[in-house]
Order: sequence, then structure tokens, then C-alpha cells
Amino acid sequence: MEEQQEEDQTIASLILAIRNLDLSDHEPVTVTSSPQSAPVLTPVPELPSLAEVEEIIGYTFRNKDLLKNAFTDASYKATDCASFERLEYLGDSVLNHLIAKLHYLLYPEMAPGELTRLRAANVDTEALARVALKYNLHKYLRHRKPVLDGQIQEFMEGIVEYPSHSSGMIDPPKVLADILESLIGAIFIDTNSSMDVTWEVVERLLQPLITPENLKPQPVAKFNEACQKMKLKPKAKDMWSKTGEIEIYIDNELIGTGMYKWKKAIAVNRAADDAYKHLFDKFGNKDGGNGG
Repeated sequence: MEEQQEEDQTIASLILAIRNLDLSDHEPVTVTSSPQSAPVLTPVPELPSLAEVEEIIGYTFRNKDLLKNAFTDASYKATDCASFERLEYLGDSVLNHLIAKLHYLLYPEMAPGELTRLRAANVDTEALARVALKYNLHKYLRHRKPVLDGQIQEFMEGIVEYPSHSSGMIDPPKVLADILESLIGAIFIDTNSSMDVTWEVVERLLQPLITPENLKPQPVAKFNEACQKMKLKPKAKDMWSKTGEIEIYIDNELIGTGMYKWKKAIAVNRAADDAYKHLFDKFGNKDGGNGG
């Protein structure tokens, strides 16, 4: 996914900004469990009719099997259809094309790098997961992932704290983005590869889109830029493998902390955001910012 390239670029900027921090997730926090707590496959409760999805998205499928595929996770091990993986792959490409075309036409003066950042913000995992949750598409997913409900609940709580895109502060379940992309892929195939018809459906679902006016910088990029302006050199203490925590220091003074034991990049973003909020109080408001 192009989102992975964007994440790689973000990680590269983190390394430049926080020089002694290793961002590789090679030592995740160990979660122990007893044999008695091993997940057991349980019968999946009956799901709402997929006809409701057609009502939600305003599109009626000619090939109902495509719709069923779009909402079947590989963990379900269905015998009546394939999983959504191939449709998700296709939908990802279709969506990137549609958004790239939209931005190309809307912003004729925008440079390619700016267009790339704007597109990424509209199609990254969090943005798409928010759309899936907004329309309750997860309720139609056939899966056997015992932890998924808890992950979705955590994401819902995160959305309350961050009503708009969090820019890497919360952890969206990837499967939510996957089912939206697979649905887009299914529509594309069902319309005989019509980009125009597919866009009619997708445009409604994605509203409101992120625009240049409300595009937020990543916490690390914002913190790094402020430090450069103030000629400060931050360093980080990496305790993620043991506690899930990242601490950021300037001149040996703790200025920010962040914790998220499941994904290091989120812990780093939270630490950078916390450090930015305290930066001006501790080291002077040299660029007119207020840490907000």
C-alpha cells in the first residue's frame, strides 16, 4: 500500500528528529497467556443482511457474491466464497487513483509532494477505518477474530477524543479499512470497471474529505519543525520494548512522554505531541506558537 511508503517516510523523519531512537518493532511487548486462555473458535452469530449494506451505500449489486466476498475475512474460512483480500488489493488501487485524479483537478498549483501528503491523509488506515465505522460496516463482517471487537471499541473511544483525524495518535483496526477498500473493489468489478460509477458511490462515503485547509501535520513533523526553529536538539529514551513508553528529552530535561505498547510509531507520535505541548513553556515561545 502507498500508506506504507508514507509511514516509511514518517519513520525516516523520526530518526532525524530524535536521533538516538530505534523505531523498528523488533521487540514487541510480550503478552503472556496460559494454555487455558487460548482462543477457541466459537459459532459466529447471525449477521445482518448484506442487503442493508446496499441501502447504506446507495448501490445495488448485480453480482451478490462480490458483496459477500467483500465482507468475508480470511479468518472465517468460508466455503461459499473467497475472502476479501483480492478485492481489498484492487480497491486500494482504485481508491488511490480516484483521489489522485480529484486532487489533480482541484488543486492545479499544488506540487506533487503536497498532493501525495493530501492523498495519503484521505486514504490512510485511520481515515478509511473512520468511514467504515461511521456507516457501521463492521457489523456485516464475517470473521473469527476474538480480539477484533475489543480493538474496534478502543478505536471508537479514540474517536471521541479525536473527532477528526488524529494524525497517528490512535490505532485503527486495519480490517476496518480493508473492508471499505474491498467494498470499493467489489463495486468497481460489478460496474464493469467503471471509474465514474464507482466514484459516485465512494465520494458520498468519504465525505467530508480532508482538504489542504484542515490537513494536520504529523506530531513528529510538527515537533521537529519547532525544534529546528528554536535550535534545539531533542533526544529520546526508548523503553518501548519493556513498558511501551517513549520519553523525549531536551538538554537532559524530560519534555514529553508517550505510551502505546502495541505499536511503537504511535507511542512516538504521542511522545512528540506531548513534548510539543510543553516545548514553548519550557524553552520560550519563539515562533508564536502556544503548543496547541
